[in-house]
Amino acid sequence: MTSRLEWTTIDSADPRRLADFWCGVLGYVLYEDKNGEVVEIGPDPEASDEERLAELRGGPAVAGLAFVRVPEAKGGTKNRIHFEITPIDSDQGTELDRLLALGASKVDVGQGGGRSWVVLADPEGNEFCLARSLAPGEFEF
Repeated sequence: MTSRLEWTTIDSADPRRLADFWCGVLGYVLYEDKNGEVVEIGPDPEASDEERLAELRGGPAVAGLAFVRVPEAKGGTKNRIHFEITPIDSDQGTELDRLLALGASKVDVGQGGGRSWVVLADPEGNEFCLARSLAPGEFEF
């Protein structure tokens, strides 16, 4: 018996703004906006509930994200969990420029130089990493 990851929920001061940022990063679409209090996004196109349930039962599926409004700001200096994203159709530098244009910022969490990844933060300061590219001609086994 196993479970499947269906959603990751992220606390946010402005759920719609953060959802729009992550839609741009991941190519996701808005599923539901509950008056700006809870905003859900995921892969496009969204399958029917019956199809999505069958996919979840059949094996690992791409998880959606939900952003929930909270009154307090992000605490601490480093996330306890973060996303690792990787370009699939461009080189890392091109993707870095795209993410910065969407509103990401570079951050230093003590990673040092010479790494194969870049540490970034979304518009609310949640860290994530941009890993090496998996684009054809960029990825080596």
